[in-house]
Amino acid sequence: MSAPERIPPRSVTAAELLARGELTVRGQIRDASNAVLHCSVSHDGQEVLCVYKPVRGERPLWDFPDGTLAQREVAAYEVSEATGWGLVPPTVLRDGPYGEGMCQLWIEGVPGSELLALVDAEEPEPGWKAIGLAEVDEGRTALLVHADDERLRRLAVLDAVINNADRKGGHLLPAEGGRLYGIDHGVTFNTENKLRTLLWGWAGEPLTGEAVDVLRRLKETLGPSGALARRLAVLITAAELDATRARVDALLDSGKHPEPSGEWPAIPWPPV
Repeated sequence: MSAPERIPPRSVTAAELLARGELTVRGQIRDASNAVLHCSVSHDGQEVLCVYKPVRGERPLWDFPDGTLAQREVAAYEVSEATGWGLVPPTVLRDGPYGEGMCQLWIEGVPGSELLALVDAEEPEPGWKAIGLAEVDEGRTALLVHADDERLRRLAVLDAVINNADRKGGHLLPAEGGRLYGIDHGVTFNTENKLRTLLWGWAGEPLTGEAVDVLRRLKETLGPSGALARRLAVLITAAELDATRARVDALLDSGKHPEPSGEWPAIPWPPV
């Protein structure tokens, strides 16, 4: 069988194909906490690989309403597209073999792009940002660091907007052409502050001018008559949409990357 035709990850064609194509299950990704199916989707002579997460396969969580994770994944994609950064692969909500679920373009990660590391040092080397100390052996700790990378910095801003409660290292996918994607956005958009991430290296630092411009555009399109607000209104609750607006306002008011609140574990576990 020939390999599926490649579709540029950010193209409109990819999103349309995901939404309209025939979805065929190829296998299951078994190390995921919820049901994650590896699929192909084909339409009008084109075919791509994708991930399909049916709502019925979601494991209940104490702090998120049941059956809402797929919608949150799509909402994260919508916000990512509104930033212009294209940090989340094309993602749609659609019916499939196991009912309604999230369908996302499969991104093949490119090895060799080191974004996280453990170092035996008290301070990070140039080009790296400190996250915190991690226990690596009994009685021994090492400094966990992430790359001082503009792609990661953009993702840190996106995570602050969508209130990502689970930004792990395994959710970072370096791709062809120097692109970086973030995946697994089911636990986002909570009305309470639940930001948990490995990307704390810029905590308290001023936002870049680019980030401020993006946040201003988000503020406008999240207004009552804004296009993004209309798209999000069918995916998250009115209270969650209001909380998203408030997070954008707070970032613009402070002009800085957020810092851990102390009210919630700041780093997800396991971190990868």
